[in-house]
Amino acid sequence: MNFIISSTTLLRHLQSISGVLSTSNTLPILDNILFEIEDSLLTISASDLETTMQTSLEVEANEVGKIAIPAKLLLDVLKNLPDQPCTFSVDMSIFSVEISYDNGKSKMVGYNGDEFPKIPTIENSSSVKVSGEIISSAINKTLFAAGNDDLRPVMSGVFCQFTPQDIIFVATDAHKLVRYRRTDSTADSTASFILPKKPLNLIKSNISNDVEVLIEYNDSNAVFTFGDTVLVCRLIDGKYPNYEAVIPKENPNVLIVDRNQFLGSIKRVSIFANKTTHQIKLKIVGSELTLFAEDLDFSNEANERLTCNYNGEDMEIAFNSRFLLEMLNNIDTKEVKLEMSVPSRAGLLMPAENTNPDEDILMLVMPVMLNK
Repeated sequence: MNFIISSTTLLRHLQSISGVLSTSNTLPILDNILFEIEDSLLTISASDLETTMQTSLEVEANEVGKIAIPAKLLLDVLKNLPDQPCTFSVDMSIFSVEISYDNGKSKMVGYNGDEFPKIPTIENSSSVKVSGEIISSAINKTLFAAGNDDLRPVMSGVFCQFTPQDIIFVATDAHKLVRYRRTDSTADSTASFILPKKPLNLIKSNISNDVEVLIEYNDSNAVFTFGDTVLVCRLIDGKYPNYEAVIPKENPNVLIVDRNQFLGSIKRVSIFANKTTHQIKLKIVGSELTLFAEDLDFSNEANERLTCNYNGEDMEIAFNSRFLLEMLNNIDTKEVKLEMSVPSRAGLLMPAENTNPDEDILMLVMPVMLNK
């Protein structure tokens, strides 16, 4: 099995799927990348059993065959080669791989390609086509809010809900929650599933806004196909919490403030917050918003005043500053709106003006108990 390919083209494709590789594989074969050739089309695959990623490209080849090549070794070789044609010569009897280039060659031993895990086939699947712009926006806006608790695996992923009216993505870790809804993309039937973080991060780093993504899914797996890339992942098993129930409906106190000013103030004031609670207090009186943080252990404190547009009763409420920063960094509008009811109930953060009528973003943040 021999083929010729440009070193930078191969490196680019390998790097796009190498994020799947895990450092703690139980099977040695998973430290390799599978090369399969058929009709001059090279398909390369990487897997960690939970997630498999494939990409394909045209090469000069006359034979068919497959071999698993050590990923780290191959990537290190290609990273240090200038752009040039590389000839891969594979001896299938002993699975040796020789890479020849302009001024030298390197040899390594691979594995039998038949030992590589098979990609699961999706049976009884439903499918939906979504633009790359919507998918990347949905992942960017929600993924940061997903939890890291191994004891509650359902909350460590992003919940996807497809209906004939809209598609919804939700992430929460019980302290913060993000619901991202799009009405310009719909599915033929209603379905919901939970996607793990790792495949979402891989999609985020490989997708471009102008591609169309085909999502196929059943009860156990989802397949994302875009461009020349296919990603198959196992879904998180379990029932997602009823997120609608925790979103407060009556929020009479509405604060509208410049996003950049609010963000800058929180960054500066939170430097002086307690390092375990990260508590920052918001005091709203009339059209003045005061941000206050203190660390009693070190007698540190800071406060800043901002002008705002406020409609409601004067109030004091405290939040974890890190949650507010994450949320504000994921809203793009000039002004943001914070809706509140009482200091002990969640606040809702959202864009103040609707720049895209098909997009609806709602971020919920739980308050911190005020230190008296």
